[in-house]
Amino acid sequence: MKKACVFGGSGFLGSHIADHLNSAGYEVIVFDTKISKWLNSRQKMIIGNILEYKQVEKAISGSEIVYNCAALSDLEECLYKPLEAAKINILGNLNIMEACIKKRVKRFIFSSSVYVNSREGGFYRCSKQASENFIEEYNQKYGLKYSILRYGSLYGPRSDKFNGVHNIVKKAVETGVVMYEGDLDTVREYIHIDDAAHASVKIALKKEFCNQTLILTGQEQMPIFRLLKMISEIIGTKKKIKFLKKKRIGHYLTTPYAYNNKLIKKFIPDFHVDLGQGLLQLVKQIKNEK
Repeated sequence: MKKACVFGGSGFLGSHIADHLNSAGYEVIVFDTKISKWLNSRQKMIIGNILEYKQVEKAISGSEIVYNCAALSDLEECLYKPLEAAKINILGNLNIMEACIKKRVKRFIFSSSVYVNSREGGFYRCSKQASENFIEEYNQKYGLKYSILRYGSLYGPRSDKFNGVHNIVKKAVETGVVMYEGDLDTVREYIHIDDAAHASVKIALKKEFCNQTLILTGQEQMPIFRLLKMISEIIGTKKKIKFLKKKRIGHYLTTPYAYNNKLIKKFIPDFHVDLGQGLLQLVKQIKNEK
């Protein structure tokens, strides 16, 4: 059986990618600092730290494909912990690539962000930019084959307090108020986690995306007020909608793109999870957790 390793495989994105790898015929090594809640019989758990090279090298052994979803990914946390963001997001990624070279991995898949070409994102953006530059240089110098996946606004089951949509829905379920702290003009392209994980495996591993960068976001631009109205209607039409105007440092407003002379492709699926259906699924999950 083919073998793949997912660093950060206990998390929101990583656990879904691990499941989709199983569906594609891979036995999966899940490497993380904590045990995955969603581990199955075709997944082996390894507790470790990507800053420990020997642990990383041992985990990768025998894998054809390696995903790095491990990161300090909360923008606001990175703003106050730049050294930790650099260690985990840059040095940790270098450890994984070094091990990939030594173990002759066929493809390295890096979880990046649409913030990379933004003027926002703070130290999180800096760490992802640096990692992408290192990946391209490793390809040039060592021939490491890669795919870089720039994710947009993910939502769906298994999300936690670091996910924006999860927090809005959770507070609405608990308090009866659909509340958002930020700017009224905020716009996002939300993509369901299942669509993102599907593309991360079925699409990203194709030959045409070898040594390429792919943007994974939603089908349409969604103003924040429209999203809040959808959540309100799903939970109950009597629910209140409340805005707290707040400057969210490091977050983009309507588009994450700034000038860059490199053309990047965006993935548009033929079929995708409808936002309303995805929100309904998330509401049910959060209610069941109470």
